[in-house]
Amino acid sequence: MITGRAIFALLLACAAGVTSAQIIYRWTDERGNVHATDTPPPPGARNVQKQRPAGAPQGADNEPYALQLARKNAPVTFFSTPGCEPCNAARKLLNARGVPFREVSVVDDKQVEELKAAVGGNAVPSLVVGSRVQQGFEEQTYQGLLDAAGYPKAGVLPPRKQGEPQAPAPSETPAPSAEQAPTGPYAPGAPRQRPQKK
Repeated sequence: MITGRAIFALLLACAAGVTSAQIIYRWTDERGNVHATDTPPPPGARNVQKQRPAGAPQGADNEPYALQLARKNAPVTFFSTPGCEPCNAARKLLNARGVPFREVSVVDDKQVEELKAAVGGNAVPSLVVGSRVQQGFEEQTYQGLLDAAGYPKAGVLPPRKQGEPQAPAPSETPAPSAEQAPTGPYAPGAPRQRPQKK
């Protein structure tokens, strides 16, 4: 006779099996053999991909496993400024490679301080990948930083369409009226009076 405790244990085992079966790891070992497992691969595995079978619920963890690791270990922050052509070229590279990134548009003192703290200078564009920094845009250097951090190579991820951040609206400070404007011989814009000779 099956007891309630046995049924409960059986249901737990089935639920665990269904949960683990929803994620498949595809990876290559050091000999070049390709594996597909429901457990995470060993540390030396290459070309790791984390997939959900068809019909499984979609979520953030349907990203390739290599991308998840790279994002966790070496998040990407990109510093730009409006109207900067090298910044546009750098953003285009990140989008084309499919790399998720946080962009900081340096438009006021707060962002300037964040830029200086992150990269040790005030040059834009600047790219921070984990603890590594590149000031200025150089395509090969950007690609090398992303490769070293473990981001999937160009063409593996679908391209992104992250645009330039919106510029903040100008502050609406009303111009001083004629009544409020300072007056007198020493007010800004007042004509200089020469001392009269006696």
